[in-house]
Amino acid sequence: MSRAFVRDDTEDEEPPGQFGLPPRDDPSYESAAALVLLEAACVGGTHSAEDATGYRWGDPQLYDHVRRFLSKEEARPEAEQNRRFIQVARRFLLAQSSNDSYG
Repeated sequence: MSRAFVRDDTEDEEPPGQFGLPPRDDPSYESAAALVLLEAACVGGTHSAEDATGYRWGDPQLYDHVRRFLSKEEARPEAEQNRRFIQVARRFLLAQSSNDSYG
């Protein structure tokens, strides 16, 4: 899986556990983890988000959540859309699709 857009040398990313995630047994955990991964990827903090959430980039379990976040962002008026978020969410979905073809 490609991490070409991830900065590994960032110093100002949040340390693991500082993402405001609910407890892992909370029913909303997967959705929150998906959002954390997407938001962290927007600023080059994917590795830290993976450590904090326990999920990896492109994890198939998060596909539906990422799809929902992407659809919600794309439904906003174009001038209000976060283009970076949309780009990152699409990359997540492509990574998930690529992972399926190798599994």
